[in-house]
Amino acid sequence: MNLGTPSAPTPEAVRDYLAEFLSDPRVVKLPRWLWLPILHGVVLRRRPAQSAQKYQQIWLPEGSPLKVYTARQADLLMEETNLPVAYAMRYGQPAIASTLPRLEDPVIVPLYPQYAESTTEAVLDLLPPDASVVRDFHDHPGYIAALGAQVRRHWGLKGRGTMLLMSFHGLPKKGAQVYERQCRRTADLLARHLKLGGGEWRLAFQSRFGYARWLEPYTEATLVELAKAHPRVDVVCPGFVADCLETLEELGIRGREVFLAAGGREFHLVPCLNESPEWITALASITAGSAGTAAAAAGNASAATGRPK
Repeated sequence: MNLGTPSAPTPEAVRDYLAEFLSDPRVVKLPRWLWLPILHGVVLRRRPAQSAQKYQQIWLPEGSPLKVYTARQADLLMEETNLPVAYAMRYGQPAIASTLPRLEDPVIVPLYPQYAESTTEAVLDLLPPDASVVRDFHDHPGYIAALGAQVRRHWGLKGRGTMLLMSFHGLPKKGAQVYERQCRRTADLLARHLKLGGGEWRLAFQSRFGYARWLEPYTEATLVELAKAHPRVDVVCPGFVADCLETLEELGIRGREVFLAAGGREFHLVPCLNESPEWITALASITAGSAGTAAAAAGNASAATGRPK
């Protein structure tokens, strides 16, 4: 399962998507009596047209990059495991409610490597209490190895700069302790895997919205700072397993503009894991590990109650 995406890069489709996404109390924690009038009276009147223009810049012939890559990952995982695989979106289509009944006793993998209430818990809200769910895989060896392989592949094609910036999606700082800890753990493991020294990589958080204090340092400010000392910066997004608006537009277009305007000369965005073979292998391992854990738990419960599982 992934987050979701508009069905088309149009204001109308973006409005429908944002209405569902931003109405979720897991995403915006303001009281409903305060937030919903703002959402419908202000945000959904202004933001859809602006966001639609951004989507138009990154839209693929087959559709939204997030949906295209997620669908391909599902197909490749089915080939890898020889098991039925389906994908769903938390917001938009294909919906969780229409997808789950097609699978018998599924292992559910929210494609968020790091746990957060606004993402992982939002998926759990729609699942049966006894569902077998991968809650995170931020330090899974296969996931870290797949990230490392993707970075090395990019360096092999494009050369290598003196700084690798690892940009994670930001969250309001309040209540994000587990998420922040897991992001920093992922970044540290990836740096070790790539054998990077302390001065060769940085971590930052992107996509800040509103006036609350978010996780720091902020990606945009970090890019401005790095431009003064590093002519070239390579940027990787370990928190996203498929390229989407936040990677392709926010970083690939706007982040590039910020870095170059601040004096940098070369900005390179490392593609997300997408269809990389190392990621598909890792995803199979992550899924199998969860299935094995769930089966063991079910077996223990059966033994304790004397009932067959």
